[in-house]
Amino acid sequence: MSASSSFQYRDSGRAGLEDEEEFVDILGERRRSSDISFSLRTFSPQPYRGALSCSTADLNNAVLESQYLRYMTKEIAMETGSSVEELREDAQGILEEMSQNLQLGFIRLMAYVLSKVFKRLFSSVLVNMEGLNALQQAVQESPVILMPNHRSYVDFLAISYILFSYDIPVPVIAAGIPLAGMKLVGEILRRSGAFFIRRAIGSDKLYWAVLSEYVKTIVRRGFAPMEFYVEGLRSRTLKSLTPKLGMMHMVLEPYFKGEVYDITLVPISISYDRVLEESLLAHELLGIPKPKESTTGLLKASKVLQEDYGSMHVNFGRPLSVRQLCEGRINRSQYNLIPRDLPQKPSEEAQACVSWLAHLMVRIQEEGSLISPWSLMACLLLQAPATVLSEEGLLWHQLTEKTLWLRKLALDFGARLNWPGHVPDLDVMSSNMAIHRSVVHRKAGRVFLVQEDEPARKRPVSPEEGVAKMAAAMLMLASYRNQSVHVFLRPAMLAAAVRITKSTQRDELFAFFCFLQDVFSNEFLFIPGKSSQDFEEACFLLKKCGAVHVSQQEVTVSDAGLEVLSFLQALLQPFIDSYQVMFRYLCEEAVHVFSEKEFQPAVRNLATNLILSGELHTYEALSSDMQKNVLSALRRLETVTKLRASEQNEHKVDKAAVRRIGDVLSGKIPPQMLQTPPDARL
Repeated sequence: MSASSSFQYRDSGRAGLEDEEEFVDILGERRRSSDISFSLRTFSPQPYRGALSCSTADLNNAVLESQYLRYMTKEIAMETGSSVEELREDAQGILEEMSQNLQLGFIRLMAYVLSKVFKRLFSSVLVNMEGLNALQQAVQESPVILMPNHRSYVDFLAISYILFSYDIPVPVIAAGIPLAGMKLVGEILRRSGAFFIRRAIGSDKLYWAVLSEYVKTIVRRGFAPMEFYVEGLRSRTLKSLTPKLGMMHMVLEPYFKGEVYDITLVPISISYDRVLEESLLAHELLGIPKPKESTTGLLKASKVLQEDYGSMHVNFGRPLSVRQLCEGRINRSQYNLIPRDLPQKPSEEAQACVSWLAHLMVRIQEEGSLISPWSLMACLLLQAPATVLSEEGLLWHQLTEKTLWLRKLALDFGARLNWPGHVPDLDVMSSNMAIHRSVVHRKAGRVFLVQEDEPARKRPVSPEEGVAKMAAAMLMLASYRNQSVHVFLRPAMLAAAVRITKSTQRDELFAFFCFLQDVFSNEFLFIPGKSSQDFEEACFLLKKCGAVHVSQQEVTVSDAGLEVLSFLQALLQPFIDSYQVMFRYLCEEAVHVFSEKEFQPAVRNLATNLILSGELHTYEALSSDMQKNVLSALRRLETVTKLRASEQNEHKVDKAAVRRIGDVLSGKIPPQMLQTPPDARL
């Protein structure tokens, strides 16, 4: 497949209700046989044919003795005045802190423990066999990079567990350094294949040099498949994050420099019916600090084993050849001009190629995820007024009817649903509600939001505390809506363009669609340079479900399309409203220069007051991730600039420019004013 042939994300047959033939429950066999005999079974993987026999010590030695690291230590010594010997000792210390020490005995221990844990947590762990078989083949042919999405701590060893079960070489895994500090657990993870990376590397040139040489040596030598999270962090909102490009550059460089013939990328989509950390994540978004990773914390968290988390789906995507994907996108001959061992700043072309590939991987992860009935129900629950959910309750029969309507729309839009075909629809929805009894409960034919019980207190709850309590429940609901938001996103943006511009002109709607992508490209994932394809996809899907008529010049709403358009507009509204709250804060008279530390509590305060006055209907403006995304977007659009000299991380606001974005978003500025070239910013 050449890169020029307009890459299709959807594999044939991807859309539809879960194909039960395709997914196999790997816990089925575990429930029938002994965990100890499973963990001690013969493990005979077929490794990469080009791999050089290499122990962990050999690998570390190759990194320390590499020409690249020797060159870099000399350069850093000249810059800093340190001695080369001191720097080489520092490099050795960094490598000892970082490196994995993969040992089969610990993989067996991990297999035994995870069998016990997964059987307690999940009713099933379902894996697509077609993807696993393709991976088994790919691992033998070239260095493989496994790229799962990251939604829970459970992701971390799940892939290794599955590969061990099917005799596929287990990967080395990039992990955050806090995990290494967990007593005993850190060492077990290291010996299960984890290598640990510091969170804030900043401008530490020696650390960068050791890390990049370590990663590149693993890829060049085909030591083991490498697993890393291209999103960089665990998503606290359960939707895709903008990919981080550092690791992506490192793993691709051996191909760009011609040190390996090809590299295979395997996107993996992990989907949960219910996420273990749901409550923790919602509280983190409201500014309550995340507990430090510790062994004691892990033991205290053992009460989660008493809960039901439904099923987990792991969908291994089709292995993708970097050689084929990069065809026509990058001229590798530029790398021949400098010796391979010397550092080389990637060209703009190489940076664009790496960014495109990283965004593409996240998009394929989205396409491969399985949408649960609960996610569809969460989309609808969030469109009911908050007072209905907290006081009157939403009629159960109304929710179920609308969910079945939404199921049809999701299938029309090409979603892959985890909706068992052999169980009555009402039972499917009831059992999904039961799994999420921490968020909603059903009483007398109505559905209510569960708000956390506070211990008995002497003073009454203040209105502001009431908002915070409600917000925790609402953000949990929003995170489950986010699991399916990518399915509806592009049609929803076109629906928003139709409503806000009140135009039927295709070019005006496209200009507004590009504007929305521009504003929201830190919130949602868009592949750079694909605005026209995204717009065409939105037109196609809305036409397919009968919501609009599309001609060369116009997009007009059909009578039958009002229900679809009103659902899609309401789906995007919390994001638009939350962004407007933050624009409003930045345009206030008193705000000229602000620090990020001041911004979050001030915005939270404004949003709380607007919720109490009835002016704001979404609680998502209280989310710290949403607040960070707005700042990132405004920095990218150059309407907020970071003050260089500031130690407080201060920013300066161009109020007129922020006001203009808010006015376009609310429709005060007509779309004729937006005729900017598409993809100008993306």
